[in-house]
This record gives sequence, C-alpha cells and structure tokens, in this order.
Amino acid sequence: MNLPNKLTVLRIILTPIFMLTLVWQFPFHYLVSLLIFIAASITDLLDGKIARKYNLVTNFGKFMDPLADKFMVIGALIAAAYGYDNLRLWLLITIAVTVFRELAVSGVRLVAVNADNVVIAAAMP
Repeated sequence: MNLPNKLTVLRIILTPIFMLTLVWQFPFHYLVSLLIFIAASITDLLDGKIARKYNLVTNFGKFMDPLADKFMVIGALIAAAYGYDNLRLWLLITIAVTVFRELAVSGVRLVAVNADNVVIAAAMP
C-alpha cells in the first residue's frame, strides 16, 4: 500500500476517534476534536497531491478517497447533532452505521457496474 492510500486509511480511522472525542466530555475535548479534524483534513489534502505528483494514483485511492471524505463529513454532522440535540447515543450509532454501510455499498456497486473493472475518480487531476 502506497503513502497516499495509507493517508486515506488513516483518515477513515480518525473519523470514529474524532466523533468520540467530540461527544465524550473530558478536559479540552473540543480542542482535541478540532486537532483530529484538522489532521484528517491535512491527510485529505496530501494524499491527492502526493498521488498525482509521484504517479501513485490507484483504483483503491480513486474509490476510497471520496468515501473517506463522506465518512468524515457525515461523522462530524452526527457528532454535532448529538451535542446539539442531546440525542441518545445508541440512536446516533445506529444512524452512523447505517449511513456508512450505505455509502460503502454504493461505492462497491460503482466498481461492480463497470464491466471493464475501471474505477472512475471523484475528480479529474
């Protein structure tokens, strides 16, 4: 696995950590959440630049990078909704699992539909 793909995977791993630090009450939890979100955003910036600059563009990256972005944004919205509306945590976890699963299934379908097994990038480099 090349560096851009590792950065994408790191962003996916940072998403639930970001969500938990945003909703769990501990000293400076908002600051920790902000720093995690910034780190995830930087990985998003770097993975594409590195992949294009060093010709490391892969089908995995074309597929997972936009999916990782969606995970992060939806995770942030769900965690913010928890803090704002004071919804029950189990309901938010159910929503998160359902939304993440649907996004993953949609992405797999995009790959499976193409008979030539070519993954279409989210944006042209």
